[in-house]
Amino acid sequence: MAALTYQTRSRARRLMTDLVALILSTTLAVTARASDHLDSPATVANPQADIADVYAWTSPEGGRLNLVMTIQAHTFSDKVDYVIHVDSGEVFGHTSASTSIACRFAAATEVKCKLGDADTVSGDPTSPTGLEGRNHRLRVYAGPRDDPFYNNIKGLLAAYQAASAAIKNGARVDAAGCAHFDTSTTKVVLDEMRHTDGGPAKNFLYNWTVSAIVISADLSSISKGGKLLAVWGTTSLGVKALDRMARPFVANTLLGAAPFSIDDASGLLREAYNESFPTTSVAFITDLQRSLAFQDSLDGQCGNQVLAESQESPSRYRELANVFADDRLWVNSASRVCTQFFAVEIANLKGDEALSHDCGGRAPTYDTSNAWRSLLIAGVLTGVTDGLGQDEHPASATVFPFLAPPDPQRVDH
Repeated sequence: MAALTYQTRSRARRLMTDLVALILSTTLAVTARASDHLDSPATVANPQADIADVYAWTSPEGGRLNLVMTIQAHTFSDKVDYVIHVDSGEVFGHTSASTSIACRFAAATEVKCKLGDADTVSGDPTSPTGLEGRNHRLRVYAGPRDDPFYNNIKGLLAAYQAASAAIKNGARVDAAGCAHFDTSTTKVVLDEMRHTDGGPAKNFLYNWTVSAIVISADLSSISKGGKLLAVWGTTSLGVKALDRMARPFVANTLLGAAPFSIDDASGLLREAYNESFPTTSVAFITDLQRSLAFQDSLDGQCGNQVLAESQESPSRYRELANVFADDRLWVNSASRVCTQFFAVEIANLKGDEALSHDCGGRAPTYDTSNAWRSLLIAGVLTGVTDGLGQDEHPASATVFPFLAPPDPQRVDH
């Protein structure tokens, strides 16, 4: 047993050493990116297929599921298939039916979208009122909008660098791969995270314009398997899968040798992930566990990450790694109240009754990046922040097409 413990600790130390090397070598040139950019060579080569974010939440009047998929480029490609998948079931983690909403562009002002076999729309999607489907089960807008995602990426990277430097200087890494930082290191890490170059936090996605596909769909057409919906987006070029996404930060932060790493191996790993499906992504669990261990260390308390086991074992982060490998946005479509990112996951995996009546998913009005940070670093829904609390151009969860228009002065960071 002693030999096994030593080998496990040595392996954890080697993994964290590799992580340190990559973080310290990453340049700040990658900071001007949205939440799922810089994830693979295929998306870098095809920005019109690079999914920035996916959103899914129920309408307050009931009966509709609102969906948004934002794309990095300022235009859509006439060669790329843009698809939002909605899987449905009665039990969290298990779905029995699937419906796809697929869109194809002939030009910026000519799109055809199909909601399974239930409805289709075609025509110019750029009017803010959107295109109404023939059977009134689908409404679609597509065009440039302000990106509702905001993030102090430079402060976040500085925090990662401070943590990595402490590991390099001898901070103990336990058998689960979590680094044990002293109080002073933790203070520096969290302080860096909520500042930019020592000053007030700055949004590096300020005035960022994306191409957005905005959809309002009839719930009865996409919930045939049950009230729990699992949403994810993909782009493809013919039979070639280019990108897939649901939750933010999975590909570029939790996969690869380090957060935002730009080495070839990290790029190829992310590309393999993008080509996989939720049902075939078990191969990425080990990589995800390593990254989750690093995130858990950042507040100086190992084992308090959401869903983490208390003991120092390689399996400590496996349950959460499984959730991220599957990577679908879970929505409780029986609820009209949508307030919290990760609500369905916590309600079902932790038995949190208070969140059992929240639709969860991800609305563009959620403070998603800080919720993600708080859950992975401290195991709570709030409290760990990057110093930002909202976008400069507030989005809406109730008024179609939900996202604000691009900056009127056409300033695009």
